[in-house]
This record gives sequence, structure tokens and C-alpha cells, in this order.
Amino acid sequence: MNKTIIISNRLPLQIKLDHDKLQVEPSVGGLATGLKSVHNDGNSLWIGWSGLTEEELNEEQSKEVKKMVKEAKCDAVSLTQNDLENFYYGFSNRTLWPLFHYFMEFTEFENDYWESYKEVNQKFADKVLEHVEDGDTVWVHDYQLLLLPKLIKDKKPNTTIGFFLHIPYPSYEIFRTFPWREELLHGMLGADLIGFHTYDYERHFLSSVKRILRLDVNFNEITYHDRIVKVDSFPMGIDYDKFHDSAIKQKAEEKSELQKRLDDHINSSPDARMILSIDRMDYTKGIPNRIRAFEYFLKKYPQYKEKVRLIMLAVPSRSNVPQYQKLKRDTDELVGRVNGEFSTVSWTPIWYFYRSMPFENLIDLYTSSHVAMITPVRDGMNLVAKEYVATRTEQDGVLILSEMAGASKEMNESMLINPNNFEQIADTLKYALEMPIEEQQSRMKILQKRLKRYTVEKWAEEFMKSLHATKHLGAVIAAERLDEKVQERMYAGFKQSENRLFLLDYDGTLAGFKDNPKEASPDQQLYKLLDQLQSNPKNDVVIISGRDRETFTEWFGDEDYKLITDHGVWLKTKDHQWEALERLKNDWMENIKPILETFVDRTPGTFIEEKKYSLAWHYRKADPELAQIRTIEIDTVLTSLTSNNDLSVLKGNKVIEIKSSSVNKGRASSRLLTANNYDFMFCIGDDWTDEYMFEELPETAYTVKVGFKKTAAKYYVKNTDEVRTVLKKFVE
Repeated sequence: MNKTIIISNRLPLQIKLDHDKLQVEPSVGGLATGLKSVHNDGNSLWIGWSGLTEEELNEEQSKEVKKMVKEAKCDAVSLTQNDLENFYYGFSNRTLWPLFHYFMEFTEFENDYWESYKEVNQKFADKVLEHVEDGDTVWVHDYQLLLLPKLIKDKKPNTTIGFFLHIPYPSYEIFRTFPWREELLHGMLGADLIGFHTYDYERHFLSSVKRILRLDVNFNEITYHDRIVKVDSFPMGIDYDKFHDSAIKQKAEEKSELQKRLDDHINSSPDARMILSIDRMDYTKGIPNRIRAFEYFLKKYPQYKEKVRLIMLAVPSRSNVPQYQKLKRDTDELVGRVNGEFSTVSWTPIWYFYRSMPFENLIDLYTSSHVAMITPVRDGMNLVAKEYVATRTEQDGVLILSEMAGASKEMNESMLINPNNFEQIADTLKYALEMPIEEQQSRMKILQKRLKRYTVEKWAEEFMKSLHATKHLGAVIAAERLDEKVQERMYAGFKQSENRLFLLDYDGTLAGFKDNPKEASPDQQLYKLLDQLQSNPKNDVVIISGRDRETFTEWFGDEDYKLITDHGVWLKTKDHQWEALERLKNDWMENIKPILETFVDRTPGTFIEEKKYSLAWHYRKADPELAQIRTIEIDTVLTSLTSNNDLSVLKGNKVIEIKSSSVNKGRASSRLLTANNYDFMFCIGDDWTDEYMFEELPETAYTVKVGFKKTAAKYYVKNTDEVRTVLKKFVE
């Protein structure tokens, strides 16, 4: 039976070592809650770090930890103190965390951190590979494990892999500064489904993939080697009933000491109001900004002095990192200054708690606060905002939410603000405090309905549903993999045949693409391979290309195999004579070339290749997103100009070519077929221009597409390296 394997940096367990005694408890975090049903359902396993380093445990304790996690359907990855320092506190939290949250001034690009990050991702991969089998489903979580999907897919290609990023994904302009950007993108693209909280993050990722890796992206699907990788957004929810039911329950029970203190303030005046702020102590949360904005509010609207109180709960986080230590000092000083300036004998404007609180006390804070002010400067989602809404049992209260939080995309009924605009925050806070109860309830009712419907369990269910659907993505590609079984049959047919035809495209097939087409000359290995193929008298080798006759004469003029150039205009026979397959004019070029030149001027990185019978506009080096716009424009302009002149516009691999409609590779190859009675045919190409050949050849021919694309060919291979591997077997 196939398994589901969940992988995260930490296991869904809290394992503590207290006086040499191990204690284990289930984690109560959002991820653990959301994946509970996935983990508990049937044959599943959760892999992660236990929270204790190798140095903290003796041999006996290590065995006990292993036993404990196994009982919880988990397996632990063993990490050293050095791993913790360099992989977790180093690369994950001093490089990726600040970079992905747009804090470039805090980002450290240390090679030692990067090496440790790779090593630990490999440790996770090794642990997964101990358990994973073909057909299993794997779900990898978060920024600590960005390389893991590829490490698994490389070893186990027949597994279905999902990846979800729980933090923001930065814009291309930020991500491009990262030294190991290609490795990170390839790591993520090992997954079959990549999920983000919002469409913005999804869009940023796709932009990076297009601009850095130059991969083809069709809406939210990436063509990657011989796979389609789907990218989508899944906004994470909360355990709505847990928070809502707890709020109802606590109202009926005896009040806690904290609740009594909160009630004292609320009952001190008919106008008394509580404003709630809950965050981890992290520079992404905008805590100092929030305090300054509250200070500005008290100065702008002094009538609220002694009536409103800001309750700030800051949960300690990464206190050994310098930026966090400075943030703590700055926050302490700001709170002290504001309280010193505005406090009276009976009133302190800010109640500041630097600690974590029991769940019951959190519910007290949520239910007692008239306004929640959640204003991070950058946040992947922010579940606190959702938790506050879930606890409002009377459907009152107002949520002020930063538009920089991922949650803002689905919580439009909250009061959305720019966390850097103190004027806006002050005015919004005043409006929230004065908002009529009818408007409060109207907004809260819509928010609660949405959150209750799209819970964290629903989030996990939707992701898994989409992940399983990726198994059928490749079905849209008609071609079959040219695997060993097909090759075995093909080589058997080859050996039994007497008259064989090889139709071989050049660019993107026999040779890789170059930024400048004139630099793509054949290497010695290719010459040797083609010579060996041609040396067999039963073989008729033809290189068929859109290249011009002059270039191919320079490269292959002395070779014995046939050449077809200019998409089918010229044929070089075995006796080294060139003959025209078509009689063409090229006077149309002087009218079309100025149009292409205007597109070159407006699109940096593009250029015109002028051939004798065609013009090609190359955009391989252009910005992919700009090129996408320009190709639509140029296609529209050229189609109207060429329709009455017997010209065709061909869209190739990062090139648009204008040529005569009467010329194509299909017509040229059909002439070869009528002149000879071939009993074995092999045709391979990577471009749209090669589709004419695939369609023209008989059903018995082996037609092969290079790359995973929609095609009329029967088979496909991954890349040019694989093309040469296949051809070499014909000469062995």
C-alpha cells in the first residue's frame, strides 16, 4: 500500500530532556493540527528533527527518542550542534528568512552556511529514501528544506512530491541577489506541486523561474525536463472550531486572574477600550512601528487618553541572533518612553508582555479586546488575525490588518492599512474604536463565515487533492517516453532493415542553443558520431535545419551526409552538389526587416538573423516577461503583413522566423521519401518547424521530440545529451 510521507524541519512532537528524563507531547502548532488527518489516515509517516541535537543525547537516550517517535508514526533526522548553528540559525534564519521577507540589510550570504544547508537537506533526503517507495506521496514543508524535493525526485522519480512554502516568496528583483538562486529553484522544481499562501507569492516565483532558469511557463504550469510542475496558491486556515468553542467555554467558566485584570480596565469607564497586539518578537512583525503609530494616535486624538490601552504580547524568538536582541532592546525602550510620556496615576497606555502565554490566556486576550491591531511589515500569512476573528462569539470587534500580511488577501472585510503610514493607522484606529456595532457585526460575520469554511484541515485537504491531480498532468502530452523498452524495439527494427533514413534537426537537437546562433558550431564528438552513422552504407543521414546554406557549407561542406537548409530550400547531396528544392524570391525582406528592427530597438537582448530566404527575430537573451508581450505584438503585426504575400510566421524556440509559405521541412522530407524506399525511418527535432516532418512521415517511422512539449511526434527525449546517447547506440 502506498504511503504518505510528511517532511518538516521539526516533528509534530515536543520532546524535552528534563534531568536526564525524556518527555514527549504532541505539538499544538497550526501545521501539526492541519496535517493531523493526513498523518493519522492510513499508511503515513512524518519525518523531521526531534528538537534535540546529537550532543544532548547519550546512546541510550537516542534509542529512546527513536522508539518514542516511531510510536507516534514519525522518524527523526539526527542533527548536530554544528548543523543547528549553521543550517538553522545560520542559513535558514540569517539568509533565507530576512531575504524572503525583504530585509536585505539583515541578509548574510555565508558560504559555510550554504554548505551546511546542503548537507542537512541531504540528511533529510537520506532519511526519506530509507522509507519512500515508488508510488508514494511526499509533502515537504517550508524554507528550511528548499533543496529536498529535487534530492528525492532524482533518486525516486516515480514518487509524487508536493512542496509548500509557509513564508512569503520575494519578488524577482530581491531573489536575483541570492548567490545560489539557480540551485534553490531547481531544488523546489523537484516537486510536482508547489504551493504558496497567496497568488502574489506564486507570481513572484513564476517570474523567477522564467527570468533566471528561462523555463517555459504556461499560466501556472512549468515545463521542466520531462515533467509539468504545477504552481498554485492555498491560503492556510486555522482550527476554527477550537478557537470559537474555547471562547464560548471560557465565558461560562470561572475567570482567570488575567481576565479579572482585563475586566477591571473595561469596567473602569463606559468608553474604555482594549487594543490587542500579538506577535513573535521578530523584525518582520513591525512591532516598533506599531508602538510609534499608537504614540502618534494618542497625540493626534488626545481624547482617547485614559480610555484605550494597547496590550502587547511579544513572544520570545531567536534571542541568540543579534538583530533580535537589538529589536528587543528597541521595543523595551519604545514602550518605556511612550508609557513614561502618557501614563497617569490610574492608567498606563501600553501593557507589555515579553513571554509566551498559555492557550487559555490567549483566548482571554482575544475575547476581551475590542480591536486587534495586526500590522506586520511583511508576513507570509498571519494566523493571529484569523484566531482573533474566530473568538468573536458575538460577531463584534474590529480587525486592523496590514496589507503586507498574506491574510489580507482573503480578509478584505478587515480594516486594511499600510504599516508604514502612521497617519492612516491613527485614523483607522479612531474609526475602529467608533465603529457602530452593526458595521462591526456585518464585517465580522463575513470573515467568520469564510474562515469557518476554509479551515486548516480544508487547506491540507485541498493541497493533497491538487497534488494527486498532478499525476495526470503529463497526459496532455501525446508523446510517449523513448525509454529502454521502446529503444530495444527500435534498435531491433534497425538491425533487420536494409534501407534507413535519419532526419536530424540541428539547433536544440544535435547541438544545444547558444545566445548567438553563429557560435553554435559542431564539436568534434558530434562530427565523429555523424561520420560513424554515415559510414554504414545502409544509412542515409540527413541534417535538416532552418540554418542557411552558407553556414552549413562551412560546417559540413566536406562531409558525406546530406544537408537540407533554409527549412527546405536547398539540398546538398552525397556527391557534394547543392540543388534548389524550391524557387524563391526574397524581395519581401526589405519591407519586413525595418519592422523587426523597431522591435529590436524596443526589446533589449533581441537581434535579427538575416538569412538568404528568411528573417529570424531571436529573443533568447531578452527578459522573458517583456519578450512574451513583444511576441504577441510582433505576431499580430507580421500576420497582417504576410497573409497576402505567401509568407509564414514560424514560432520556434525563443525565435520568430518569417519565410515563404511554400517551404517547410515536411515538404523537403516527403521528397526524400518518394525518391527512396526506406524500411526504417528515424526523425528527431525540438522545434515547431519539425512538426511538419513528424506529420509527413509514415506511421512506421520513429518520430522523436526533444523536450516535454505538445507534439505530433510519437516519442520524446529530455535533452540534447540524451539525443546523442540514443544515436550512439545505432553505431555500436
